[in-house]
Order: sequence, then C-alpha cells, then structure tokens
Amino acid sequence: MTKASDLRQRLQALRAERPGVRARDAAQALGVSEAELVSSGVEDTATRLSTAWRDMLTAMPALGRVMCLTRNDHCVHERHGRFEQVSANGPHGLVLGPDIDLRIFFGQWHDGFAVAEDTRSGPRRSLQFFDAYGTAVHKIYATAETDMAAFDALVARFRAETQSAELSVAARPEPAPDRPDAAIDLESLRGAWRAMRDTHEFFGILQKHKVGRVQALRLVGNDLAQPLASSSVRDVLTASASSETPIMVFVGSPGCIQIHTGPVQKLVPTGPWFNVLDPTFNLHLREDAIAHTFIVRKPTDDGVVTSVEAFDDAGRTIALFFGARKPGQPERAAWRDIAEARAAA
Repeated sequence: MTKASDLRQRLQALRAERPGVRARDAAQALGVSEAELVSSGVEDTATRLSTAWRDMLTAMPALGRVMCLTRNDHCVHERHGRFEQVSANGPHGLVLGPDIDLRIFFGQWHDGFAVAEDTRSGPRRSLQFFDAYGTAVHKIYATAETDMAAFDALVARFRAETQSAELSVAARPEPAPDRPDAAIDLESLRGAWRAMRDTHEFFGILQKHKVGRVQALRLVGNDLAQPLASSSVRDVLTASASSETPIMVFVGSPGCIQIHTGPVQKLVPTGPWFNVLDPTFNLHLREDAIAHTFIVRKPTDDGVVTSVEAFDDAGRTIALFFGARKPGQPERAAWRDIAEARAAA
C-alpha cells in the first residue's frame, strides 16, 4: 500500500469518527501536512496543478466572484470579491481590487491543487496552494457567483502533466533567534524609524538593523511603539464597528498577505475565537494566542500612520490593523482616536 492510499484510508476513518472535520485539523490529527492530505486525493478529490503561478494569477479575473482565504496558525482571513488589477512580476504578485487585495510571494509557492469536496452544505470547489513544508499559503473557493465554466477551463489549462498522489514535504527549519537586545544600535534604529517617508520602508529598516519585529517594537520607545493590553484587538474591532469607522485588516501566511479594507459590523465571540461575520468579510482570531500587542506609529509623507499589531509567543505576526486609507491621504482621525484610546487605557 502506498503512503497516499494509506493516508486516504486513515482520513476516511477519521471523517467517519469526526464528521465535518476541517482539512487542517485532520492533517494535524493524522500527523501529516495539509498538502500531503490534499495530495492523497489526486485523481479522486484533487487535481495537481502546474507551477505556472504568475500565469495562473493573471487568469483569475475570469472566475468572477470567489472567496479568498489566507490564514496563519491563529487567524483566518476570508474575503469575497473579484480579482481586479492583477499583476505578476518576478517573485511577487499583486491584486489591488477593492475587494480582493493580495500581496503574493511566489518564492513560497510550491504545490497547487484543484480540490472538489463533498461537504455537509453540498459540493465545494477550490484552488489550494502550499509551500515546500506543506503549509497552505492561499486558497480560492468557488461561490454561487463564480463562473464555473471558467473555473473548469482554468483547471484544465493548468493541470499538471504528472498526476501523482504521492507528495514529500521538507522539514521546516527553526527560525534564527533574535540577536541580543544589547547588540541593537537603538539610536540608529530610532533615527531610521523617525526618518521613514512610507510604511513600506519598515521591513527594510528591520533587515538593515538585524532586529526582529517584536524586538524592535519592545526596544524603540513608547513614542514609536507602545505595548497594549491583550484585549486591545477585540476593543479596536468593537470600537471600529460601533463608530462605523472603516479599517484595514492584514493577515499573512508564508506566501501571501490578504487585506480587508472597509467596515466591520457583526462581531461574534465563540470560545477562544473572536470573529467578524460580515457578508463579504470573515475574520476568525484566536485571542488566547495573542502574546504581544502594540500600538505602532510610523512617520510618512502623509503624516503618522498608526497600527495595532498582534503577535504570538514566538514573535510571529498574527494580524495587523490600520485605519482605511489610500496612499496620499492622511490617516483618519477617528481611527487614530480608537487606537490611541487603547494606549491611554
């Protein structure tokens, strides 16, 4: 019996025991990666796709309305809409439409599949993409408004020549630890931070100064980054909803950052999860995983841009929250008031 056929049998047994179990949870229960689980269904529930990621991305507008999902260990970001203003150059892809807004890092995309599942709510079709370690980097789900003829044509166009259910994944290396705090040149870091003219410079500043993101937020000083209570993300979402202040919500996987811009309305706590359940935007945030929260102030040509940023106990980004704005526009005063109220609490 092959590894894939054995995995299919184990998955069937698990689903009989736990009907409706999600693929990510099933993979964890079976001790495999999610990519291996999906791949085991090739020629049954899954079709292996080629690695022509750039061409595939630029073909997505033909599908019409879809639901895009990007997640990490502690947060799931789901957004309905159309692919618009799509570009793919070198290692990066961009989708800049008003609904689907993505920053894609193709260097992390390793395997892709078209998946057809039978669920309790009926058949479900999707395109699922994974990194070399078997972790999902992005998923695109068909909806009632998707052009299924275009969906089928896309799958046929990008179907891989070899359809093998077997998949080997690499072992994820341990991340390099931060340098000691004493090794960080804080004066230089603060100077570069205060000289920023665009928020996109921030990542380069961290790289140049060889400092971890949470480490930088801890060390740079309360005028630029200030620790907040662990409840601050819920408070920010609640205040934004009650005041009808539009915000931006960034959630990233290893290969994609997905952004919601607009209001949040229906907020629903469910156990450890805090959820936004709006018609075109869902967020599922595991609050008990938040170990560090900061208000962060970055100077730009448009004035200070304020964010509330949440991280887990390993310093990995869970989610980032900004006020809704476009380049060239100053930050909304209503958003800044909401964020700064957390710092004053």
